[in-house]
Amino acid sequence: MFERLRQLDFGLRRTRDLVFSRVAAVFERRQIDQQFWDELEETLISADISVSTDEELLERLRERIREERMTDGAAARQALMEEMTAVLHEVEKEDERPFERNPRAFPDGRPFVLLVVGVNGTGKTTTIAKLAFRWRQQGKRVIIGAADTFRAAAVEQLKVWAERVGVPVVAHQSGADPGAVAFDAVTAGRSRGADVVIIDTAGRLHAKTPLMEELRKIRRVIAKVDPTAPHQVLLVIDATTGQNGLLQTEAFAQAADIDGIVLTKLDGTAKGGIAFTIANELGLPIRYLGTGERLEDLVDFDPAEYVRQLFG
Repeated sequence: MFERLRQLDFGLRRTRDLVFSRVAAVFERRQIDQQFWDELEETLISADISVSTDEELLERLRERIREERMTDGAAARQALMEEMTAVLHEVEKEDERPFERNPRAFPDGRPFVLLVVGVNGTGKTTTIAKLAFRWRQQGKRVIIGAADTFRAAAVEQLKVWAERVGVPVVAHQSGADPGAVAFDAVTAGRSRGADVVIIDTAGRLHAKTPLMEELRKIRRVIAKVDPTAPHQVLLVIDATTGQNGLLQTEAFAQAADIDGIVLTKLDGTAKGGIAFTIANELGLPIRYLGTGERLEDLVDFDPAEYVRQLFG
């Protein structure tokens, strides 16, 4: 727990200092007047919270202030933090938790199949390595399927990470059919008694329609091996991309039936507000946060702790 909090504190320090410190400063005003509301609206939008989500949060806060007759800025700040936490909590689904929190027990030895999607440059490959490392540390048998065959260096990059972690990779030559790789990975997972199979996918730009069709094909091919698979689909989003990350999420959600989000690069210039927009407008939960480049730098997402760290 201490290590998790330390990672989160380190990862969000710059976001807190550069962005959310200005949000917190609004509550130092002596009066909750129109200028207070104007400044709060502006600072929340500057934190990468969309206009519609911003308006909903402010409406929730106004209602709380009226009902509880708040006049104190500190109380109003706490109320906003609680409402922001609620937005993130509302999309949590207990029956769709990540593998290690709710492992699927298959009596016939079928592995848990995780499909990881996202555009190039979001940290998708390192996220896969971090997940594999985490589960290896827990004693799980992991296999990685290198189905990002479109980008020449993707397979080699994944193999390098997998070697560091100590897990096998199922791969074909560059340019091979991604569906065939996914099929072989799931088949290998079953034959070798793996607990989980993580399948990497191509990361061409989200606007490219063929990629979306390819993702649908991969799902169909995997289902031929196990009709219940994939059991979870995670979308990796670079938190520094802001509202463009929302567009990526919308596009992938249409093709891959996304179960959850991994927000990466929170140790950089990310503003942090995209998490609230994704949860509020797309109804998707954040599952993990990438807080650095080390294999250990992957944190389970906790809504209350995330908001607390943003506000310091």
